[in-house]
Amino acid sequence: MDIDQHIAALDRDGTLLADTAQRAGLAAAVPPCPPWRVRDLLRHIRYVHWWAAAHVREAHSQVLPGPSEAALLAAGPPDGGLLDAYRAGHRALVQALRSADPATACATFLPAPSPLAFWARRQAHETAIHRADAELAAGAATPFDPQFAADGIDELVTGFAPREKLTGQDDPTQTLQLRAADTQDAWHVVMGPGGVQAHRGDGQADTVISGPAAGLYLLLWNRQDAATAGVSVSGNADVLRLWRDCVQVRWS
Repeated sequence: MDIDQHIAALDRDGTLLADTAQRAGLAAAVPPCPPWRVRDLLRHIRYVHWWAAAHVREAHSQVLPGPSEAALLAAGPPDGGLLDAYRAGHRALVQALRSADPATACATFLPAPSPLAFWARRQAHETAIHRADAELAAGAATPFDPQFAADGIDELVTGFAPREKLTGQDDPTQTLQLRAADTQDAWHVVMGPGGVQAHRGDGQADTVISGPAAGLYLLLWNRQDAATAGVSVSGNADVLRLWRDCVQVRWS
């Protein structure tokens, strides 16, 4: 996917998120993120959108520090103005990305073809996953486009996962093969005492997880279990549990 496609996805999913949050109500529970309520989701993503836009607009050479999650959720506008504040911040992020010079130089924290490509992709998937959170608070998540979902799996598996340090240093090395049946994408993951290694393609694995890209996307981001996501798991189910316990992307 290119920068324009990521920005378009960010625009679409950010709007869906707001509309769904309004329908669900600020007090609705967010099942994938206990003990969050919809108000907490909005406070979190509103800040992240502001934070991301600041890097692009102001060309920061270092990743900006932010408040703790607890401080972030306690700050911001009162509930009565929260949804409008979120919508304004989302529009500002979309505009910052669309108007940015493609050669913009600013800090990033995952590999990418350019800083602008990084921030467009990262915020597209940040917003997409939280759009799913809002929709699950309201009932059920709208399916993701398979190519977009595969792109999000790739960011998670090859970008975020290798940054994780596994807690059980004495545990044996475990391998995981991921296959998106509808896009024909595949990823091979090795989890062991040295951390997580991942690459695109197939390999020998203790566990194979296959299914539609959208289902894999929500499963690997810990938003749905395998049955709900419509994916199959063969081999050692403990490997999937290890992934879900250890690969958790959180604000820090």
